[in-house]
Amino acid sequence: MEARAVVRHVRMSPRKMRVVANLVRGKNINEAMSMLKLMPKKGAKIIRKLLVSAVANVEHKGEVDVDELKVRDCSVDNGPILKRWMPRSMGRANRIQHRTSHVTVVVQEQ
Repeated sequence: MEARAVVRHVRMSPRKMRVVANLVRGKNINEAMSMLKLMPKKGAKIIRKLLVSAVANVEHKGEVDVDELKVRDCSVDNGPILKRWMPRSMGRANRIQHRTSHVTVVVQEQ
């Protein structure tokens, strides 16, 4: 049995989130949780919460042993870009792009 969890519009660059997602993909749930708990990156906290949600979705769907789960897929996609302007010298302005992410985690039994 498999289940998924999705979080959208995360105010973090997809490039930074993918570093964490690539480490978790294909790992056992317990191993992934312990890795994310000790990782000092902001994306690790977000993906860990998403992983907890995916495990809760599997438990809600049916009778599954949580220790036998593994992360089948962890993907990070681009979300909408928030465009802002920063004033510069001599009356100019530079565009600042705040990138957002859509993160999807899929867990399944081994």
